[in-house]
Amino acid sequence: MKFGVVVFPGSNCDRDVAYVTRDLLHQPTRMVWHEDTDISDLDVVVIPGGFSYGDYLRCGAIARFSPVMQATIKHAQQGKFVLGICNGFQVLTEAGLLPGALTRNQDLHFICDRVPVKVERTHLPWTQAYSTGQVITLPIAHGEGRYYADAATLAKLEDNHQILFRYHGENHNGSLNNIAGICNKKGNVLGMMPHPERASDPILGGTDGIGLFQGLLSAVAAIA
Repeated sequence: MKFGVVVFPGSNCDRDVAYVTRDLLHQPTRMVWHEDTDISDLDVVVIPGGFSYGDYLRCGAIARFSPVMQATIKHAQQGKFVLGICNGFQVLTEAGLLPGALTRNQDLHFICDRVPVKVERTHLPWTQAYSTGQVITLPIAHGEGRYYADAATLAKLEDNHQILFRYHGENHNGSLNNIAGICNKKGNVLGMMPHPERASDPILGGTDGIGLFQGLLSAVAAIA
């Protein structure tokens, strides 16, 4: 499985993701500059955390117009995998690959912490390495991570089982329905605010996040 990690001006978690996919999981990985348009060699596109284009307009609002995002939209439409983490989640909503929006945290403060996250569904490759209802610990680091959508959209997310992760216990940023991560209806696009790549190496004090990447690899291996 070949991973591509998108690099925008302002990305700061791109190398973290590459370290997991290339060095821990030993998968082919290349860094994809935001002006690139040919990503046909990739199986998974990862949009990492950071401050794409400085987030000067809205988080992810400028990044959605970059050439690589037009290619990523086509990549997703082909049924290939796309993962957006933190700022990457914001980019996916701005690009229309996922519904809803990420808004300012309820207390208007930047939050950097480790939080309990409940795994809601295990029917997709992203979560199949976990068990339903399992509570894992993942880092968060965001100022605009409060998930918002209208009532009709929230109902569809619930009915279609598109909510894969929820904050467990205290809802630090005020996300509606405690949403920490959602997928599209097809299940090949995932956006999440917590950082699984920052909880993948024992040296960082926890490995709850690496299961997300391992589940994806196992699913693809089974198909192959």
